[in-house]
Amino acid sequence: MLIAGPTASGKSALAIALAGALGGTIINTDSMQVYDRLSLITARPDAADLARAPHRLYGFVDPADAFSAARFAEAAGAEIAAVRAAGSVPILVGGTGLYFEALTRGLSEVPPIPDAVRSAVRARAAELPAPALHAELATRDPEMAARLNPADTQRIARALEVILATGVSLAEHWRATTPPILDETRCLRIVLAPDREWLGARIDRRFRMMVAAGAIAEAEAVAALGLDPALPAMRAIGVQALAEVAAGRRDLEDAITASVAETRRYAKRQDTWFRNRMTGWQRIDPRGIDIATLI
Repeated sequence: MLIAGPTASGKSALAIALAGALGGTIINTDSMQVYDRLSLITARPDAADLARAPHRLYGFVDPADAFSAARFAEAAGAEIAAVRAAGSVPILVGGTGLYFEALTRGLSEVPPIPDAVRSAVRARAAELPAPALHAELATRDPEMAARLNPADTQRIARALEVILATGVSLAEHWRATTPPILDETRCLRIVLAPDREWLGARIDRRFRMMVAAGAIAEAEAVAALGLDPALPAMRAIGVQALAEVAAGRRDLEDAITASVAETRRYAKRQDTWFRNRMTGWQRIDPRGIDIATLI
């Protein structure tokens, strides 16, 4: 069973309800919730959630580690096999479309990137504005540059790393994929598709609850690790803004407003991915779901 949806749309609550009804085990399929030390900011299941159903692949990666979709697929494949062997139903839930795609369609095998290349590209990404980095990519790999948003520094840097290290476009690597782990035609596939205003209100309310629960201290502790700001964990929404609040460099309400706006933009990007890349999935309004119709 696969449950996707934008952030704050109620995926975890639905997964827990289904796990209770089916005797299932929930497997994380969210690229931020894999990281340790970021339980509040990434809205990981809390102690009450964990007591209601078994959860796997949450908070098991160090923030200093740039975890990849390929490594996720390997870990998730092992968990799916273990859950099935134990007689339980695997319920994969999250908001990362690429992770679902890795499981159901396979991934390209990109050779390891030498540390020297990765460090050099990250240094340039830290120095240059995203459009300038995108222009550099356009001269080296026009195909990938055409595919990527000129403001998406992380993906632009990744494409640069690959072309510099291998001499082959990341797009070419994508065309040679590994076999999928799941046959998606044999899985119940659900995408939560909430009303935008309803979701926006939930995003605002949830972020304020995170702050009240201690997210500022969490962000401060992660920032104190002194990690590369280009690392995925350091790019989790709210980390930088709340760390600035903790350091006295930013007003709390300003940080909340900016983080909520960024989260809403992220939710819109997620929904765009789901609409364009997960066309065979059942789209459901999360308000008033009848569990009985799904099992």
